[in-house]
Amino acid sequence: MPDAPAPAAAPTVDEAWLRDRVAALASIHRPTATPGEREAAEWVAAELGSCGLAARLEEEESSGGYWWPLGIAAATGVVAGVAALRGRRILGAALGAAACAAAIDDLPPRRRRLRKALPRASAWNVVAELGPADAARTVVLVAHHDAAHSGLVFHPRLPEVAERLGFIERNDTSPPLMWPVVGAPGVVAAGALAGSRALTGLGIAISAGVAAAMAEIGSRDAVPGANDNATGVATMLAVARGLAERPPESVRVMLVSTSEEATCEGMHHFAARHFDSLPRDDTFFLVLDTVGSPHLCALRGEGMLGVRDYPRAALDLVDGLAAEAGIELFPNLRLRNATDGVYPLAFGYPAAALCSCTKLKQPANYHWRTDVPENVDYASVADAARLAEAVVRRLDDRWL
Repeated sequence: MPDAPAPAAAPTVDEAWLRDRVAALASIHRPTATPGEREAAEWVAAELGSCGLAARLEEEESSGGYWWPLGIAAATGVVAGVAALRGRRILGAALGAAACAAAIDDLPPRRRRLRKALPRASAWNVVAELGPADAARTVVLVAHHDAAHSGLVFHPRLPEVAERLGFIERNDTSPPLMWPVVGAPGVVAAGALAGSRALTGLGIAISAGVAAAMAEIGSRDAVPGANDNATGVATMLAVARGLAERPPESVRVMLVSTSEEATCEGMHHFAARHFDSLPRDDTFFLVLDTVGSPHLCALRGEGMLGVRDYPRAALDLVDGLAAEAGIELFPNLRLRNATDGVYPLAFGYPAAALCSCTKLKQPANYHWRTDVPENVDYASVADAARLAEAVVRRLDDRWL
């Protein structure tokens, strides 16, 4: 007698259902580490609860934004440069080097010691589980529910200018925007040590520009965050819905929504809280971040300073399942920013990150006020949900 057909997966890729979830989350004003972010986390937990899953909130400390530590480091670079130009070269070199080290240390997945000295507020991760509690292997689906502040550095005209200059066509790796951010105080230190007023002045100028940019971002409000990242949350909820209807038999699935926009601070805390109980060889991470642009993609690698490539076996799994499902993935993109995937990637887990882009190889409406539900490509979100559930089903059937 033939096996009974698997339950239909149509509810998990219903675009109207996805649209409703994106619109509901985008309607919540949810900057990182604010009451609005807690409201968003509670909304995610309630949606998971509607699938029959017991979700919990994990409260963590947060600086509330990357602009504070990076802006302070840049401002210290200015002070260091002024000291050096006034004849206090050793002091200037020491301050510049310390500021550079602090800025580098603040980028994920490092220790972020400067943040511990800054005022802290509460942020929240959401965690739910399904499947056999005693399963030997775990699949972790990760999205984030907070929304980013805007800023002039995210102006949508900038990628258009880069395209006209030929940078977009020639490069499949995003520009290293964090290099001058963290390196400017180091330029000051080098100038002070070399006794070069020109090099020191250059470091001061870059540091001042970084400090001004960070202050401007901090002064802006959060965007609606429909694409970044209500789409990822909606995708995770769609997968949860499908898995609740037909639970996995051999893997445990963790559904995690983080507080991410303070450069992955929520995942930083999730790693400290959970990685010791998640064996590297028996845990697979799939990150769902900004999947509502016209072209879905699986990042080949990412990292704010050095780019780490995702494991070949994980990419082959995602690529192969996409081909089986008739889902076209934009090829060969690497990111010199960071999704939550930088943590499992750095800790040696098999992992992949589903994202999306426009023809300019950028997320649509990234950190801009136009990131509203009306501008989301829901066909891409539906494809992300189909592909993410397919990854879980395949790993439930057989591991890497």
